[in-house]
Amino acid sequence: MAILKFDNVGITALSACVPKNVIDNYHYDLDIWPEEEVKKVVDKVGVVERRFADSKTCASDLCFAAAEKLIADNQIDKSEIDLLVFLSQTPDYRMPATSILLQNRLGLPMSTMAFDIQLGCSGFINALSIVYAMMQNNGFRKALLLDGETRSKVYSRKDRREAFIFGDAGVAALIERDEKFGESHFSLNSDGSRGDLIMIPGGGYRNMSSIETLQEKVVDEYGNIRSDEQGSMKGADVFNFVIVEVPKDIKRLIAATGEDIHQMDYYIFHQANAFINNHIAKKLKLDKERIPWTIQKYGNTSSVSVPLTIASELKDKMQGEKKLMLSAFGVGMAWATAIVPFVDCRISEIVEI
Repeated sequence: MAILKFDNVGITALSACVPKNVIDNYHYDLDIWPEEEVKKVVDKVGVVERRFADSKTCASDLCFAAAEKLIADNQIDKSEIDLLVFLSQTPDYRMPATSILLQNRLGLPMSTMAFDIQLGCSGFINALSIVYAMMQNNGFRKALLLDGETRSKVYSRKDRREAFIFGDAGVAALIERDEKFGESHFSLNSDGSRGDLIMIPGGGYRNMSSIETLQEKVVDEYGNIRSDEQGSMKGADVFNFVIVEVPKDIKRLIAATGEDIHQMDYYIFHQANAFINNHIAKKLKLDKERIPWTIQKYGNTSSVSVPLTIASELKDKMQGEKKLMLSAFGVGMAWATAIVPFVDCRISEIVEI
C-alpha cells in the first residue's frame, strides 16, 4: 500500500492554458452522427463544450504558455528554478524528452534538472508526489510541474464512445518548500492486468506503426470506426472498476491519516464524466457544494483535469489555508488520492492560445 507523507512542500502558484477553439458538443460531427444520437451521448457524459488544439499546437505549447504566464505574474527569477517535470502522454517527439526542450524554450538555466513522466488520468497526483519527494531535498529551490495533453488528436471522431469526451489543456504549477504547508498525504495505486481497458494498441514498440495499424476499421457491431493508433476505451468496465476502487482508496487514505473526509474545503475529482463523479460523491456522502466541475466546459483533459479544475473554478477561493482532496483515475489502470494543503495559492487568469 503506497501511502506517502511529505512535510512543508506545496503549490504556491498555478496557471492554466486552453486552446481558443471551442467545440460545441451538441453540434459536433453531425455529418457523421444523427443529431438525436449526439444529444443523447452529450447529455449522458455531461461534456457540453471542449477545447481543441490546432494541428500545429502540441501539449508542450499549452504548458509553455501557462508557464510563461505563471512566471510573469509571480515575478519568478528563472535562475531559481532547479527542477522541471513535464507530464504528458502526448509529447512532442518519441525522443528527446519534451521537458528538456521546454527547459531551453523557457530560458531556464542548464543547471535545471528536467525529465518527462508518461502517465494518464491519474498522472498529476503521481507527478506531484514525485516533485514533493524531490523538494524534500534542500538542493532544490523551486520546481515547475508542467502537465499538458492534446487528447483530441488521439481519439477517432467516428467512434461515438470516445468522440464526445476528450479535450486539450495545459497547466503549470510552481512548487516550493515552506513550513506553512505542513503535511501532505498520497495514496498511489496501479493494476496493469486491466491495461487493455483504455489503450492505444498500435504505434509503440510492441506493435509498431504500419499500414495495418494506421488503417481505419469497423471495431464493433454498432459501426464505430477507428485505427489501432487511436484510443480505445471499454467504458462499462472502466465504470465498474472506478466505482469500486476509487471510494475504497479514498477511505483507506482517510483511515491512514486520521483526517475527517467531511472537513475538506474542496474535493477535486478527475473530470472523467459526470455520471461517474456523481456516483462517487453520492457513495461517499460528500457535500456537492464543495465539488467543483469543469467537465461541462473543458471535457475530459486526462491528467490535466485536476489542476485545471482548481485553476478554473477556485481562482478567487484559495486565500488563506485550504485543504483539498484530490482524486484521479484512468488509463493503466492507475488511480491516486491525495490530501494536500494549499496556503494563499496564487492562481493566474486562464490563457487562451
